[in-house]
Amino acid sequence: MARILIVEDEKAINTLIKKNLELVGHTCVSVFDGEAVFEEMEKNTFDLILLDIMLPKLHGFQVIQEIIEDVPVIFLTARGAVADKVQGLRLGADDYIVKPFDMIELQTRIETVLRRSNKADKVFSLCDAKIDFSSRQAFYKDELIDFSPQEFLLIESLIKNRNIALSRDKLLEIAWGYDYGGETRTVDVHIHRIRKKLGWENVIKTVYKLGYRLEVRQ
Repeated sequence: MARILIVEDEKAINTLIKKNLELVGHTCVSVFDGEAVFEEMEKNTFDLILLDIMLPKLHGFQVIQEIIEDVPVIFLTARGAVADKVQGLRLGADDYIVKPFDMIELQTRIETVLRRSNKADKVFSLCDAKIDFSSRQAFYKDELIDFSPQEFLLIESLIKNRNIALSRDKLLEIAWGYDYGGETRTVDVHIHRIRKKLGWENVIKTVYKLGYRLEVRQ
């Protein structure tokens, strides 16, 4: 997983982001002003920076222009004007997310940026199962297991958001798309198949009246 620097002056938001990213296995460091970014980067190497714009001491647009290291940056800000987005992307940001944001969307955007920069995990192993994201193949006890595209997307979603409860509606949205008109029962059927095929009966937990969570001990 990645080492991520969170640059956000609102402590409650910073803490929320840090907690959720660490749940899925990332290592996070929090700072609360623009100058602290460079102090922290002198001590540590990061795979990604989540950067607010409206910061004390140095604002986000100044920070990104002074970063020398080749590290991906995602702006995470309340400034949603088109001009701000254009400026942020022109200054070299890899993505631009406007608050308020959905944590699952943030996780997905982070994974996309990490994948583009070749810093995302390519293989995930749990129990006797191994998932290869590059080839989009799954193995159980070293045997290749056949999965439908929807099943693989469900597996990928559970892994990327491990230890986080995902609703059936959210899983439908991820694996089948916004326009899917089917029932949430479809998710239950596919989860049952995944549990059986990968031997994950004890690690894909049912979250009462919500959905499912892949439980992975850190």
